[in-house]
Amino acid sequence: MNQIDRLTKRLQSHQPKIISAQLPEAGILVPVTRNTSDPSIILTRRSQHLSTHKGQVAFPGGKFDEEDGSLMNTALRECHEEIGVGPQHVEIIGALSQVVSLHGIRVTPFVGLIDEDVPLTPNLDELDSIFQVPVSFLETAEPKRRDRMTYKGMALSVPSYDYSHQDELYEIWGLSAIVLVELVNVGFDFDIHIFDDQPAE
Repeated sequence: MNQIDRLTKRLQSHQPKIISAQLPEAGILVPVTRNTSDPSIILTRRSQHLSTHKGQVAFPGGKFDEEDGSLMNTALRECHEEIGVGPQHVEIIGALSQVVSLHGIRVTPFVGLIDEDVPLTPNLDELDSIFQVPVSFLETAEPKRRDRMTYKGMALSVPSYDYSHQDELYEIWGLSAIVLVELVNVGFDFDIHIFDDQPAE
């Protein structure tokens, strides 16, 4: 079984954690290239002129709009708007656990397969770049630091990674790192530690 088939099978049987609190909602897409030998994860870096999360590494996504009809459609719409990949080029294979952003938004990540030759075009009103991180990089990468985060008494030790691509250095941390770690732990059988042994105070 190749890596993409294994990823698909594991995500289809995965039971993501659901956050029951009533919060504003957003959907994000976690795009994975379909190449079976060494899949990559597509990420973006938000533009420096934005009012929130400027310059941060993120997945395509945004707030739920009633016209979307579902959070999955939100993720697909945002993917089209941000990186130029239409829904017809994305195969949703599962969801990951919901997370709460620093601004109190409940974020639902959907994992989608994308052919590796589909053109990626950044929307320069929102992004300054698009880049891809091979899954194999995360198997051996050492975090440059770990950030302690808490949510409802749960303590997290979230890794932060530096990734170099085309002479640019990208820092993957925070919510994006939490989602990324769950993806590779569940889908590719990695064992990246993220939970503190001690409960949060």
